[in-house]
Amino acid sequence: MQILMLANKMPYPPKDGGSIATLSMAKAFVSLGHQVTILAMNTHKHFFEVEDLPTDLKSQIDFYTVYVDTSIKPPEVLTNLIFSRLPYNAKRFISSAYKQKLVKLLREKQFDIVQLEGLYLYPYIGIIRKHFSGPVSFRAHNVEHEIWRRSITNQKQGIKRMYMKVLTHRLEHFEVRSLNKFDLLIPITERDGHVFEFLGNNSPRCIAPVGIDLENYKYQDPGNYTADLAFIGSLDWMPNIEGINWFLEKVWPKILKQNPNVKFHIAGRNAPAKYEHKVHRQNVIFHGEVDDALEYLNQYAFMVVPLLSGSGMRVKIVEGMATGRVVFTTSIGAEGLNAEDKKQIFIDDDPSKMAETIVETITKPEQVTEISKNARSFIENEFDNTEIAQKLIDFFKSHLNRAEA
Repeated sequence: MQILMLANKMPYPPKDGGSIATLSMAKAFVSLGHQVTILAMNTHKHFFEVEDLPTDLKSQIDFYTVYVDTSIKPPEVLTNLIFSRLPYNAKRFISSAYKQKLVKLLREKQFDIVQLEGLYLYPYIGIIRKHFSGPVSFRAHNVEHEIWRRSITNQKQGIKRMYMKVLTHRLEHFEVRSLNKFDLLIPITERDGHVFEFLGNNSPRCIAPVGIDLENYKYQDPGNYTADLAFIGSLDWMPNIEGINWFLEKVWPKILKQNPNVKFHIAGRNAPAKYEHKVHRQNVIFHGEVDDALEYLNQYAFMVVPLLSGSGMRVKIVEGMATGRVVFTTSIGAEGLNAEDKKQIFIDDDPSKMAETIVETITKPEQVTEISKNARSFIENEFDNTEIAQKLIDFFKSHLNRAEA
């Protein structure tokens, strides 16, 4: 099959959940013998030149990029708020240059499927329909407006909260309006699939979680571990900032009170200005952006993902569990994974209970080893990239055959 994947950011290097989801799926398609073309927006935050891609990756996938300025401009925010009903999040990704490149590709190359990687590609549906007669699939990395709705509850009263409410309302309208404009829906989780059905989706759907190449995630036995906790994630993503703040304010003092020797390590890219000072606490170590996320995680037996908002699936949890990290998270953090609490992962929403669970677990080597092995087995059974991609290809083919019949 010839597959065109549209992305609103360059999926290389794969350092965040969205990039990992796009690139891992593309590579899996290629491994199954299909030809993949990626047309990505090259933004300031995720800029990477095609010529600098690894040679083996360029030989597998045809990459095309268009620079799109998605930076937030206060005058545009105000103008958008007053004179438009389009969410500013979506407006930032509308580009005439990207449209032109898309049209050029659709005219010059033959594709069987066009796949939109995320909601912000929806404005290009009209252009695609004019120049492509095959099925268009929408891979929903999350339920976008849900992230913002959940975040509102963590915001204090004020102008920011009021704006977030307006933005959330517009995003929900935008997301609902996109439903049934594509031919096939590809949610990341079963739970998201049900949410889209509740919102009105009638398109055929196939669940395609973010799979990983297990050969790239070697199991690391915790062995003689140290009682250190680690976090890694994009620090320009609001749910991550909220979650860390909650953990440091509500959970961390309780942990230190019972075990003053525990350390908490924080790593991530695109941290806000002076973030190291903002998270400065007793036994908290800020690493900033690290060169190799897995190398960083493998130094620690325990991983913390304290999310209070968000949607979709937390890829970093999948990566951590694949290498045998023992993960402590919230119900929102574990959402969509279907991992079993206290068997493959630890899930607590109450700060006191999370602190108690962490303190108790790090003192029980046998339980740590058991959870670590269970986590790896769970990922092997549920998140093999090739198996997920094959299921999706079969889904595509079944609908191509119906269209041709």
